[in-house]
Amino acid sequence: MNSHRIKQFYLSITDKVNEEDKAYINKYLNKEELSLFYKLSISEQKHSVRVAYDVEYICNKKLLDINEIQVLIRAALLHDIGKIYPKLNPIDKSLLVILNKITNGNLKKFNKLKKIDVYYNHPEKGYNLLKNSGYDSKFLYLIKNHHKENNEKDLYLDILKFCDDKN
Repeated sequence: MNSHRIKQFYLSITDKVNEEDKAYINKYLNKEELSLFYKLSISEQKHSVRVAYDVEYICNKKLLDINEIQVLIRAALLHDIGKIYPKLNPIDKSLLVILNKITNGNLKKFNKLKKIDVYYNHPEKGYNLLKNSGYDSKFLYLIKNHHKENNEKDLYLDILKFCDDKN
């Protein structure tokens, strides 16, 4: 296991959404999105905020258009929204990451179990949750594909995936 996984675990059990984070979240998400966001576990909320902060930093360094940055930040905040049913606590998530590594992905065969299903399929679940809510196809593409190989070499997906993997 990489040392960043240990750091991720430590942050997932100790780091909490603070007032600065809440102001940041409120800046980018509307009322319906906030309702969904706060259904995530606390650790997933904080993870998503860290991803969004990193996305914003990278986008600003690359001098992307402000509207594109805002879309990408919203996608970062909502990228794991498919994990709301059922919620994965830090122990569940850590065990699934370890078992996935040990089994070389063969854990996926047990996706009839809800927590394994949400671990592997949360991007699709998030996409399905959001697809009829008026989002544009680019936003939905980011949600649905944030764990897939980026064969199209999409800059925005690359940024989201990089920041998600880092956090």
